[in-house]
Amino acid sequence: MAISCAGAPDAPADAVTDRLDIARNRFPDIHRIAVLRAGGLGDFLFALPALHALREAYPTSEIIVLGTPMHAELMRDRPGPPDRVIPVPPSEGVRPGAIDARETDAFFTRMRACGFDLAVQLHGGGRNSNPFVQLLGARHTIGTRTPDAAPLERTIPYLYYQNEFVRGLEVAALAGAMASRFGYEPVLARVPGASGAEVLARFGIAPRGPLVVVHPGATDPRRRWPAEMFAKVAAELAAQGCTVVVVGDEGERALCDAVATAGNRAASRVASVAGRLDLGDLAAVLGDADVVIANDSGPRHLAHALGTATVAVYWIGNLINAGPLTRARHRVHLGWTARCPVCGADCTGMNPEAARCEHDESFVADVPWRDVYDSARQLLELG
Repeated sequence: MAISCAGAPDAPADAVTDRLDIARNRFPDIHRIAVLRAGGLGDFLFALPALHALREAYPTSEIIVLGTPMHAELMRDRPGPPDRVIPVPPSEGVRPGAIDARETDAFFTRMRACGFDLAVQLHGGGRNSNPFVQLLGARHTIGTRTPDAAPLERTIPYLYYQNEFVRGLEVAALAGAMASRFGYEPVLARVPGASGAEVLARFGIAPRGPLVVVHPGATDPRRRWPAEMFAKVAAELAAQGCTVVVVGDEGERALCDAVATAGNRAASRVASVAGRLDLGDLAAVLGDADVVIANDSGPRHLAHALGTATVAVYWIGNLINAGPLTRARHRVHLGWTARCPVCGADCTGMNPEAARCEHDESFVADVPWRDVYDSARQLLELG
């Protein structure tokens, strides 16, 4: 009888061997694990496959993410992993903000008192994050590393163009953890009892027909599809009987209101709640949506992790790092622009941010709105 792997059908012998080889990396007597991932919302969500893998490899261990207050807010009352989120203080290359040496020293004193058995660095190439991890005092350390970064006990090379879900799993494999039963993409549990319908009711919105959520923002303006394109898609879907809700943070409120206003010129079922939802409310609305339409952004990644179908507009380089791996419920439309439309700077090198020019022109403006609409309709028909 062939050996079976993780409840799957009989696996090829080489696949079983690979999994056994990874399992040999497992550390003994691991009771508390720290995972450094202190970036944005999407960064935290990208780490979920690795967190699930660590949970299965070390089922009795406490997993603590060293992240941000936003990550702690997201996980409030939500089943893990992680078991806890501890916000890290501002630190160069780890978390932006005014650095307070006394606050930093006190933080590391508390962390060393936690007695971490394993510290996992999922926060970039390691130039700043590897020394940060070393100060935690863990018995074992693993992570990614560029040639100029401090070494950890076990590392893999950090190369910019790699899918972040897979990168995290590659790091977790250094500790004998393999992709869990949830697979290679982010999976986030819902807060029990949270209801998107109840959230929307506070704003007088009672969805009739399919609920479509639109997020037209993105941290980097170059990743933003033009607002008028989102408005065209929103208006067309509303005219087809969908309720369309536009979401965003306070800084995106004017953008989202403009999309809703333009969409309502053709239909009266487009509303903006931008700037009026906390993170828990946003998650409830995204989780109840039938389809989410967005740029490459935190809300798109959150919808994905909650199991909602998504249609997204990506710059091709970002798709490599942050795009969904599957297409049954996730559709992507690509902007193929390789050079800045203003100055011609090449943004395709191995470190695109190092070649960043001062211009913020969209790299995805040429994606046709009709293509995005068609993908949304297809997903709605699939249910």
